[in-house]
Amino acid sequence: MAELIRMPKMSDTMTEGVIAEWHKKVGDKVKSGDVLAEVETDKATMDLESYEEGTLLYIGVEKGASVPVDGVLAIIGAEGEDYKALLDGGADAAPAPEAAATKAEVAPAGDIKKDQVNTNMPDQNTVSSAPAENVNASVIRMPKMSDTMTEGVIVAWHKKEGDTVKSGDVLAEVETDKATMDLEAYEEGTLLYIGVKEGDSVAVDAVIAVVGEKGANFKVLIEGGGTAAPAPAQPAAEAAPAAQPAAPATNGQAAPADNGRVKASPLAKAIAEERGIDIRQVHGTGPEGRVVKADVESFAPGTAPASKPAAPQPAAAPAPAPAKEATPAPAAQPAAPAPAGEFEDLPISQMRKTIARRLSESLFTAPHFYLTMEINMDKAMALRGQVNGLSPVKISFNDFVIKAAALSLKQHPDVNSSWLGDKIRKYKYVNIGVAVAIPDGLLVPVVRNADQKTLSTIASEVKDLAGKAKDKKLQPKDWEGSTFSISNLGMFGIDEFTAIINPPDSCIMAVGAIKESVKFVDGVAQPTNVMKVTLSCDHRSVDGAVGSAFLQTFKQLLEDPMRMLV
Repeated sequence: MAELIRMPKMSDTMTEGVIAEWHKKVGDKVKSGDVLAEVETDKATMDLESYEEGTLLYIGVEKGASVPVDGVLAIIGAEGEDYKALLDGGADAAPAPEAAATKAEVAPAGDIKKDQVNTNMPDQNTVSSAPAENVNASVIRMPKMSDTMTEGVIVAWHKKEGDTVKSGDVLAEVETDKATMDLEAYEEGTLLYIGVKEGDSVAVDAVIAVVGEKGANFKVLIEGGGTAAPAPAQPAAEAAPAAQPAAPATNGQAAPADNGRVKASPLAKAIAEERGIDIRQVHGTGPEGRVVKADVESFAPGTAPASKPAAPQPAAAPAPAPAKEATPAPAAQPAAPAPAGEFEDLPISQMRKTIARRLSESLFTAPHFYLTMEINMDKAMALRGQVNGLSPVKISFNDFVIKAAALSLKQHPDVNSSWLGDKIRKYKYVNIGVAVAIPDGLLVPVVRNADQKTLSTIASEVKDLAGKAKDKKLQPKDWEGSTFSISNLGMFGIDEFTAIINPPDSCIMAVGAIKESVKFVDGVAQPTNVMKVTLSCDHRSVDGAVGSAFLQTFKQLLEDPMRMLV
């Protein structure tokens, strides 16, 4: 009997996994213990082993796609066994024979290639449209390339419509919130359709292209929803005029589908909901009147319906028009450029969007408080000179700070924690996130098990991670899993500052520059070197006394740094 293979929970914090690589293909024999695939979790890339024996009948997730825990990955069973009932679910299997003619056509899905079955489609009718038309093509969707990615920007297309595509070819470059990554094709055929222009942003799982047999009717796959079912009943030529008159009838509003649902991209719907715009009032300029992102962004409630009759003079004459124009604020906006001078509006990168979202959530959700301490760095400076005479890599003061923080966290586990809503998680390992400034923003790669590593090892890892960050070559495993973060602006001459907590950490340490100062010993002034650090704490999980005790230990280690080497 065929068995479903689901995404297992491979770590305590895992909510989804990404298929890094399939080691088996449909039709292969599988034995218990065989590695089916490599799965990238929030902690590491791990092997997914099979506990079933038989033939791999179905693969439901493409390489590079993310799957929630317990989501269906594949099916293993006897060769030639009918597995469709498992995909449809027990409840759906019985009523299938009694369904209407359109639903009956869903059943003979055997002609569909394995990669054409996409369980993440937003509408079941979209799936049914492919077999009904026997479309030999597959939709390419925006994959989730990082744990925090919600949308990606198409930086450049490497293929154009009509080009032949082979598996492994790079279709496009995609800018995520972390890096710019290649989008590879897992289908072979002709690039039939490109749905996103270079520079445009696309929501995760949104359609960006279609690859398939040359001449295939790919529009069925793109339209989906209500347009697929009525297509067999009415001629295609008759359906097109039906959509066009709808536009003038609604004064530029979006053309609804046959079932009353407005055709709009997921990203357009999300933006409309965020801005409080009724998506039904937006005129769609996409395929078949579909509302796209640009339509929502350019939509003005008071002016959209009036844009068409603006050419004839009588349309502008009625008094109600000025009355409506008085309510929206855009009329007052031209006052902004009043100060003479030039300016430039820059598009926001995916990284900057994520920084804005995550840090805003942190600052306005976590109750921050700050603890500042001054540390004498004379002995640390002397020891650094000695250590660099022996170390294979140059050790910086920041490496001393990372090591001291890691050892302090082992003594104060309450600081090495996360607030999880209904519980506080204390970590038994110490992973230090090190903030790295890059031209597009900020990345926080992680030094894992920093308390167990030597100063030279820490220095080598930080240098390597910083280089990867600046070259945008960091992988998810490089930036995930921190338990504490450090941000150092001392190299810029900053004496002290406060940092925003990097969730889900409970604390972040802001490190300032080492400055010459004066100390008094028995009433005599002596030169000394001091450094200020400020600990930002989430008051939900860390109290003031706890943070202060941590800083005292941290201060002792840096003022007597030989203790870190013993």
